[in-house]
Amino acid sequence: MLERKVPDPPLTRMTGIRVTDVGLGKATMAMPASPWWQTGPGLFAAGSLSFLADGPLGGAVLTAAPAGVGMTTSELSIDFLRPATVRGGMLVGRGRLIHSTRSQGLSEVFIEDSNGRMLAHGTSRCILFPIDPAAGLPELDLDPDGIDLYRLEVEGNVLGQEYWNSRSGQEVLADFIQGTYRSPHTIFAGFSLIEFSEGTCVATMPASPWFSNSSGSLYGGAITFLLDFSSNCACLTTLPAATAFAPLDLKVNFLRPVLPDGSTLSAKATVTHRGRSVAVITSEVVNEDGKKIAVASETILILADRAWERPVYVVDEAPEWAAKLDA
Repeated sequence: MLERKVPDPPLTRMTGIRVTDVGLGKATMAMPASPWWQTGPGLFAAGSLSFLADGPLGGAVLTAAPAGVGMTTSELSIDFLRPATVRGGMLVGRGRLIHSTRSQGLSEVFIEDSNGRMLAHGTSRCILFPIDPAAGLPELDLDPDGIDLYRLEVEGNVLGQEYWNSRSGQEVLADFIQGTYRSPHTIFAGFSLIEFSEGTCVATMPASPWFSNSSGSLYGGAITFLLDFSSNCACLTTLPAATAFAPLDLKVNFLRPVLPDGSTLSAKATVTHRGRSVAVITSEVVNEDGKKIAVASETILILADRAWERPVYVVDEAPEWAAKLDA
């Protein structure tokens, strides 16, 4: 993949994610900080960083596998430090193998931007399984004209501080369902919000062939992207206007593979704990047959009475008791 000896999978054509360095026990991938990843406030969602992280995490494990062995992600955990923005240039994930056996591998990844700012750290457990090397690569090219989707003119709304400070989370979600507000990242991924009530929501995403990896299955990072979107929507249903929030951590367990056949994946998220400064949301993705694809738990930092006048940098946010000590 690094030397372009195999065709780019649709995943690369959609997002620009590409292998930039590889060696035994290490894999680095980079992805353009495209405006398509923007949420309504203009920041990138936690799911965007998780989308990138899944590649080098699995790639690092695969570097130690012999011929005839494939890999699938079983579990992915990410801790977030800073949000990415379009000013990040390229987002870089540096994966490293921690431990490997004949049947599984454990890896870690560091996510940073072009300015060298650390954005997130993650780990993953991957399962190794036998494959037939003679089977070859699947035909995955969707567009003979070679259009890269992330280079297309961006659609959607990135709205200013006055919008977020004047609407509750439920009012924002109502605008989304009515079509008066759509952020770029929801259009890019094909997210739809089906229903919501306080503390819960249901969102969908097509299992698009554009989310295919090089083995012809749906990329785990795409499923994580949907889980994060549904979790954020569920959290929003509990927030008043002028309340900033940011992801702290996200853990996903993948239960079964998904074919990129265009079918609908549904994610239901529920707020299981809502404190003054922290919310915990659980979510699950099912296919059209109702079978579970993945389950997740996400922790979100809530900053009561803190409007969206500036981005939320988790590493810089101090709790109230710490602020009083500084005073």
